[in-house]
Amino acid sequence: MVDEEIKALATVLLERVGELAKEMAARIRAGSQDYHYDVVPDEELEEACRKHIGNALQALTGQEPLDTAAAARIGCGRALQDVPLPTVMTAYRLGLKYLWETLVTEATENAQVECDVMVAVASAMCNIQDNITEAVVSGYHDTVAQRLLASEHERSALVEALLEGRSMDADAVWSAAEVMGVPRNGFFVVVAAEVPQIGRQALPEVADVLSRRGIRSFWRLRPDLQLGIVCLRTLRDLDGLTGVLRRHAVQRVGVSPAYNELRRTGEALRFAKVAMRAGDAESAAVTVFDDSPVAVASAGAPDVMAHVASNVLGPIEALPAPECAVLLDTLDVWLGCGGSADEAAKRLYVHPNTVRTRLRRIAERTGRSLTDPRGITELFLALRAVRQTPKPPSAVSNGAKGSSKTANS
Repeated sequence: MVDEEIKALATVLLERVGELAKEMAARIRAGSQDYHYDVVPDEELEEACRKHIGNALQALTGQEPLDTAAAARIGCGRALQDVPLPTVMTAYRLGLKYLWETLVTEATENAQVECDVMVAVASAMCNIQDNITEAVVSGYHDTVAQRLLASEHERSALVEALLEGRSMDADAVWSAAEVMGVPRNGFFVVVAAEVPQIGRQALPEVADVLSRRGIRSFWRLRPDLQLGIVCLRTLRDLDGLTGVLRRHAVQRVGVSPAYNELRRTGEALRFAKVAMRAGDAESAAVTVFDDSPVAVASAGAPDVMAHVASNVLGPIEALPAPECAVLLDTLDVWLGCGGSADEAAKRLYVHPNTVRTRLRRIAERTGRSLTDPRGITELFLALRAVRQTPKPPSAVSNGAKGSSKTANS
């Protein structure tokens, strides 16, 4: 008997759906100031109310099952209109409250409806409310996720276009800046990082780490490189960026000079790659282009520098691998210590005279004086070219086996 009375109550109200929809829309407008007319027009809001009221009442009559798909479509629509989800949920709370009050009023005016009927109606309405709100939230979240994915694809394409240095007119650059959420003119650098393996990031989660510092960045993963465009608030952020990179780098990383127009990103990428190659091939060096002019100069023309290295250091590289490694390491450390044999000896854990003996051997083999600025420059450039060239795996392993034998020679 209860089901029949609920059906009768809902059937009466179904005849007034248009009237109820107008009143429900008015209640939502009055109770939610964020539901702007220019975002959700009157006709659209009333139509949504009409659908929900009709859907709920038909479910109460048993004529049709509750249509949650309609609720999901409306949730999707509100997401596309950029109505905040809390505002959408407030509107649904107001609308369902009004529908419940209407049911109570109709039942009160009908002396035939008993208390147990209203208890059953309340239970049914709670179930309807749960299903509708769940469908609305699901539709809303699905749409937001799709929009974010589409935006990410768009950002990714624009980042790739900027990195490739494609010709972009002023409007295209403006659009790219708008989509990326950065100024068209500001302070930017490009980061190029060697990946440890194809398909693996060189700097995992670097965007999140930088974001927590207030630095926006956009990244692309290529087979051999992970590339990033970093937007600096001021040039002082460059120190923070390089600090993050040094903590997370697992292989060589290069940072371009700062530039102030997005359209110059392609040019900056070339500088970042050169800076990356300027670091030692077997290291996780982070090289900033402007901080290492000699190193980047040697990396800028690898084929030329390979010939220079062979010409200058060829006599040393002709020695047995362990002996060659010891002499080149000594030269590297000595240059890094500003030409101090005593400081180099401390770092190498040998006597200063051992360092001097090795340096004399280098001078004899190469014909370059270690007291002549020109000779030192040629040795430095040649050594940088050697260090910047990745060693074949066999050469690395063979060198490691025998290097200890001559460590103190």
